[in-house]
Amino acid sequence: RNGAGAMPHHRRALFSAPPFFEGECVMPRRLDRVNELLRTEISQLLARQIKDPRLSGVITVTRVSASNDLRTARVYISVMGDAETKRTALDGIQSAASFLRRELRGRVTMRHTPFLTFDLDESMEEADQILRLMDSLTPNDPESRRHDGLLGPAAHTPGGG
Repeated sequence: RNGAGAMPHHRRALFSAPPFFEGECVMPRRLDRVNELLRTEISQLLARQIKDPRLSGVITVTRVSASNDLRTARVYISVMGDAETKRTALDGIQSAASFLRRELRGRVTMRHTPFLTFDLDESMEEADQILRLMDSLTPNDPESRRHDGLLGPAAHTPGGG
C-alpha cells in the first residue's frame, strides 16, 4: 500500500502519530525523541548557518520542550557572559527564529515544523548558586561543626561543650 506519493512505512511510523492519537497528544517517548532531534538540529544550525554578530559568544542549546501537538517548541539556551551578553544573544536568536524554522523544515521530516520560542536557561546559574550556598553553610572544620551543634547531640563528648 505504498503509492506514488505515500511515505515509506518506516518513516511514517517514526514521524506520524497513530490514528487514535491524531490531534490529541504525543506519546512521551516519541516526544522525547522529537525534542532531542530538534535540539541537535537547532544546535547545528546555530553553529554553522547563523552569522549574526550578536551570537559570537558561547551558546548552547540545553533542551527543547515541544508541545504535545508538536506545533510549538520552547528552546532553552545557555549563554556564557554577563546579563547584557545573554540578553543580546537571546535577541539575536529570536530575530533568527523564522530562518531557523524554515531551515528545520528541510532537515526534519515532521507533519508540522514547530514555531520556535527561545528562553534563557538559568538552571546552571541556579545550581551554582545553590552549591555556593551549601558550601557557605558547611564549615570545613569538623571541630567547629561539633561546637555549633550541627552534628547533633550524639557527636558531643560527655561533659564537654
